[in-house]
Amino acid sequence: MVPTTRSRFEAALGFELDPFQRAALDALDAGQSVVVAAPTGSGKTVVAEYAVARALEEGGKAFYTTPLKALSNQKYGELVRRHGPGRVGLLTGDNAINGDADVVVMTTEVLRNMIYAASPTLERLRYVVLDEVHYLQNAYRGPVWEEVIIHTPPEVDLVCLSATVSNADELADWIRTVRGDTAAVIEDRRPVALHDLYLVGDRAAVEPLLLPTLVDGRPNPEALAIDARSERGPWPGGQRNRRRGRLYAPHRREVVELLEERGMLPAISFIFSRKACDDAVVQCTREGGRLTSAEDRRLIREIVERHVEPLGDDDLRLLGYADWLAGLEAGFAAHHAGMVPPFKEAVEACFAAGAVKVVFATETLSLGINMPARSVVIEKLTKFTGERHEFLTAGEYAQLTGRAGRRGIDEVGYAVVPWSPWVTFDQVAGLAGTRTYPLTSSFRPTYNMAVNLVNRYSAAEAHHLLNLSFAQYRADVDVVRLEAQLERTRQALAEARAQATCERGDVAQYRSLQRIRDEASVSPAVRAEVTGALEAVQPGDVLVLPGRRGAGRVAVLSTSRRRGGEVRVRAITPERHVLVLDAGDFPAPPRAVGRVTLPAPYAPRNAGFQRR
Repeated sequence: MVPTTRSRFEAALGFELDPFQRAALDALDAGQSVVVAAPTGSGKTVVAEYAVARALEEGGKAFYTTPLKALSNQKYGELVRRHGPGRVGLLTGDNAINGDADVVVMTTEVLRNMIYAASPTLERLRYVVLDEVHYLQNAYRGPVWEEVIIHTPPEVDLVCLSATVSNADELADWIRTVRGDTAAVIEDRRPVALHDLYLVGDRAAVEPLLLPTLVDGRPNPEALAIDARSERGPWPGGQRNRRRGRLYAPHRREVVELLEERGMLPAISFIFSRKACDDAVVQCTREGGRLTSAEDRRLIREIVERHVEPLGDDDLRLLGYADWLAGLEAGFAAHHAGMVPPFKEAVEACFAAGAVKVVFATETLSLGINMPARSVVIEKLTKFTGERHEFLTAGEYAQLTGRAGRRGIDEVGYAVVPWSPWVTFDQVAGLAGTRTYPLTSSFRPTYNMAVNLVNRYSAAEAHHLLNLSFAQYRADVDVVRLEAQLERTRQALAEARAQATCERGDVAQYRSLQRIRDEASVSPAVRAEVTGALEAVQPGDVLVLPGRRGAGRVAVLSTSRRRGGEVRVRAITPERHVLVLDAGDFPAPPRAVGRVTLPAPYAPRNAGFQRR
């Protein structure tokens, strides 16, 4: 038996596929797009890797899109190791490597721009992977994802991956409506169980209290009782309430010591500020913390030297290399988008090797970068969006805590939220207990989008494309379905017109000549009588329409007189198709053969009729 792409791919994995992975691969084999919703670390990327393998075996291309440059860089490295540097490219705005390769990793904006520019790079494109597809609800960049889904050529299948979409069926149904056959594959089971914990600093206790957030799926009564003991007082400035008294937010050093004592390292501590991440490393290092062994430090130096080799001594001095390395050797590191790539990649490698024990990171680390930990600490449940501080959503909480628990290493992962004077325990428990994260749309027509649409399409086509958005779908699914049906009908009409053309002309020309001949056969006197008869008809009159426009009865909606004395009649068929008729459509003066009762108030233009 000749090995297939599927059999070769599975044999190379070295492990047996989970049921949801097999279902997703079956969908790709059936020529479908697929939406995969599964927890972080469950193996969603296997589906994307199979799409890449299929594209290469079929002589096509695959594009792998991500929301972040850091994630694109990491994915590029993985694909290069699997397929070789000659077959893989990278396009992120900062980097342009082998952009004509058969497999190209890119940010979503790069693909959107390619589509609008009708780039020849799109030729032979077979699959597009949309990693972290829930990013389409991002207020600033989310609309780009919807543009890509709508505008990507219809022969291309999509592979959409996310860990925090509870309405994956709805997302798949929208993609099915605007693009074609799409399967939703959903996996709810985490590969490593998660324990949500609440960490409370109590001045009456020897060390901070670490309590389960949920007990039997409900808020822990003990934590509720402790939280209720906290006193409330005015926020400095009198604008908010602040709790004060014997409870306090544990210090970073206390948190790290507690995690170390209980065997809960390595850990990622999420802080929503680049500067605060850097400051946390300095703080822990200056306080004398050291989490590494001599062997860890040797491995750290080896990894670091390999990554910073391209940088000169002056560069390293300007970048604060000595202090940064001191933090690493103590077991602490920062990770955020403001770091130079060699430093950031060295941190990732040291953490993956188990040499660095605690990483202070911004939320970008939660989006797909392969740095799982035993524990995740979320220092604050609010973040600054650039305009105001906002409370984390349940989906964002799930995305952050998805890093807790290393598959094949840990039996359980831990998500730790420290006590805060600004957040009640009820709010913490509410986040931990939520299991639904419905994906919403942030789609809005931007200036950039409008320019691209106007540049490529007519006003009617641009309006049609806007009506295909996920936002419109959630507001009124029927509008999107009708727009998609309209698009398919237009494509079928274009194909039919192309087939109806030959060296002697086409069907449209023949019908035009036939109409001119029919109109010429009507004498001016008869045409004047017909015009007079049409002036006399009233809304609600039923006329018999000759066979040239489809024999049958029609009901009059309205009449109007055009320049030159021509009278036009709007009428509706029993199938609710609206026709515009004039004297040329009647070989003899029409007469009413009946009458229909009109609704009150009568507004025929707003009745939802289909124009034909």
